[in-house]
Amino acid sequence: MDLRPATPPQVEAALSAVGHPIILGDRREIAASSQWRLTATGRRFRLTPDRKAISVPSGVTVTKKSYRWAAPGDVNAFFGLMLDNIADLLLTVSLLVGGFGLSADFAFQHLIPGTAVGVLVGDLLFFWLALRLARDSGRNDITAMPLGLDTPSTFGMVFFVLGPALVAGKAAGLSPDAAAVQMWHIGICSIFISGLFKFACAFGSNWVRRVVPRAGLLGSLAAVALVLISFLPLVEMLQAPVVALVALAIILTTLVARVPLPLKIPGALGALLVAGGMYWLMALLDYQFGWHLLPQMHREVQDPSQALLPRGWLTVFTFEWVGAFPATLQYLPIVIPFALATVVGGIDCTESAAAAGDEFDTGQVIAVEACATVVAALCGGVIQTTPYIGHPAYKAMGGRAAYTLATGLFVGAAGLIGFFGYLYVVIPKPTVFPILIFIGLEITAQSFVATPRKHYAAIVLGCVPALAALALIYLNGFLGELARLGVSPDLLRADFRGQIDIVRILANGFIVTSLLWASLLAKLIDRRLTTASGIAALLAVLTLFGIVHSPLPGAPMLVPWPYPLPGREQLASWQLGPEFIRTPLEYAAGYLFVAILLYAWGKWADRQHQARPLDVE
Repeated sequence: MDLRPATPPQVEAALSAVGHPIILGDRREIAASSQWRLTATGRRFRLTPDRKAISVPSGVTVTKKSYRWAAPGDVNAFFGLMLDNIADLLLTVSLLVGGFGLSADFAFQHLIPGTAVGVLVGDLLFFWLALRLARDSGRNDITAMPLGLDTPSTFGMVFFVLGPALVAGKAAGLSPDAAAVQMWHIGICSIFISGLFKFACAFGSNWVRRVVPRAGLLGSLAAVALVLISFLPLVEMLQAPVVALVALAIILTTLVARVPLPLKIPGALGALLVAGGMYWLMALLDYQFGWHLLPQMHREVQDPSQALLPRGWLTVFTFEWVGAFPATLQYLPIVIPFALATVVGGIDCTESAAAAGDEFDTGQVIAVEACATVVAALCGGVIQTTPYIGHPAYKAMGGRAAYTLATGLFVGAAGLIGFFGYLYVVIPKPTVFPILIFIGLEITAQSFVATPRKHYAAIVLGCVPALAALALIYLNGFLGELARLGVSPDLLRADFRGQIDIVRILANGFIVTSLLWASLLAKLIDRRLTTASGIAALLAVLTLFGIVHSPLPGAPMLVPWPYPLPGREQLASWQLGPEFIRTPLEYAAGYLFVAILLYAWGKWADRQHQARPLDVE
């Protein structure tokens, strides 16, 4: 119901006659009648609903509007959200196929269907939540929360879980198919654990935000966004620079500078049409005249029919993947922080939607993304879902709820029917990867906007371990090429090998390291030295068990004891050899000394009354 601004007596008279949320001109709900139960959320107050039409005194207009869940703006919103999700699926397959040698057929048959089901379920639930909010509020302009595949997790899962698991399987002597199945099972277990973790956070989401500094949470997310999401797609797409630069220019102009295209064509769709047209024209000229306008790798031909009506993913219901839980434990230092980041992101997205006028329940939003993630895992998915940050943008486009419904149905059908294989072949990667660069820039910028200015240095510090992770990706490729050529890494200079080892130590577990380093510096900036000492002590403990700073390739969890443990033979594979034991002990000792120093310093400062927080905003 809409209540135009009126005098207090008129408002009171209206409220005494109605039991429904009443929205004033300033968009706040109020209630002043004692005969109705009053509830409050923040600054919003709500009365028990009564949907009967009423008459009110002269000067007060109360109306009830039916919800139009589909509007012309849903078309633009659909292309934006759908292409975001398709870009993430294309990225997943491209990186696994091109970077780790996974069969495209295996990805189409096993990985994509369940991942797409997660998007389908999540968007259907958000569509339903929008309908319910519209019914309860009596408003017809509700915009549904957008949901899709989590882009940071896509990079994290590919480079630090799925890819290493596939390489480890092959190194253990498994056939390519058996190694791929083992990788898939580890991915399922990882996403299933993520979903359960998010369900737990749904009941304590506000507690998570209070305990972990925003600079820590957003610093680790900004690290992934800037260093991995923005940089790696840029390198990949610039192998076809003409097409890539045109697509990137359109994306940045429309989505960052917010300069509209003619006919209000969505930026993502415009980039696909213009740059995609250029790509296929250049491919045609290559074919007809042999001009070599496109790199060879961009003209490889695959049979998309191999993805139609996939059946390989149905083996997930035999639950053989449950046996991969022990092998999944070593990847939890990567998996859990990404899950935590989506929880915090979901909370922020809910607040952003409330600021735009659509107040969804935070716990329900987190529960929806948790449910979608668990369902995806149970159907063989390997990438978690999350609410997207673009709700205000979709609302500004005029979107309502139809765009989430259409996105869920389209992405779900692409995976389950299998026409994603045709999208993989037809859509040039350089035309959609700029969307990922935009996402990386947007996440990084939002991290600074949502963080107090005094904590900016903490966010930047959180990016440093991610730089090590980026360097390690290329160093591993370099070392792998040396091995292929039969050159031993031992032939490298000793100091260079030592630098590689330090980069690996910084990169292993970098998500947790980024989160804790940024949190520690934020506490120091706030002059809460004793709390910072606790974070340093936690880092010391995590270092001992390889959760951060593992000296081993693949960043496995470890037991900091090189000698046999009687009665604990099952831990032998986790024990660190004598040649590596010094590294975690030295790093743990360093963190421990820092903890002692900060604790003593903080107690002294408290006694000297020198621990007042800074006033900088």
